[in-house]
Amino acid sequence: MWKRDEAVKPAQPTGTAPVTNVQATPATQPVAPRVEAPRQPERDMVNIGKSVIIKGELSGSEDLTIEGQVDGKIELKQNILTIGPNGRIKAQVIAKAVVVQGEVTGNITASERIDIRDNGSVDGDLAAPRVAIADGAHFRGGIDMQKPGAKPGDKPAAAPTPAATTPTPAVTPTPVAAGGAR
Repeated sequence: MWKRDEAVKPAQPTGTAPVTNVQATPATQPVAPRVEAPRQPERDMVNIGKSVIIKGELSGSEDLTIEGQVDGKIELKQNILTIGPNGRIKAQVIAKAVVVQGEVTGNITASERIDIRDNGSVDGDLAAPRVAIADGAHFRGGIDMQKPGAKPGDKPAAAPTPAATTPTPAVTPTPVAAGGAR
């Protein structure tokens, strides 16, 4: 059996003369140079387990995955919230992006995106510039897809009227005499 420690040690001289400038080379195969992918900024990630129940307000500055139960309010304005398959949320949710794989009862507001996956369930209103609802997902509520930077209450720009339309002539009803005309 090969042992790494034995392969790294230099050979012991048998004679009594001291040996100088001996370099040990491991008896391994040549290694190809390692190419690293460009580093992405590390994001802190926090998990809330299946057995955890939170009642009240939850806020933070890290990405969060919830597998447990939360009743109240969740606010992660600059971070991603993932509701795992076991997650049960009864809360108002505000985050940068929200991924729903479990159940949410309450309104969800995201500054970037809301994604309801195939087993996800949402009963409440959604507000985000991008919303994706997968086949098999449950959703009941309204969707507001305002563009980034739009303020709530802003009215959308009026749609341009087509230039090549012809007006429809007005139709006036013709009175018919009682008893009918023959």
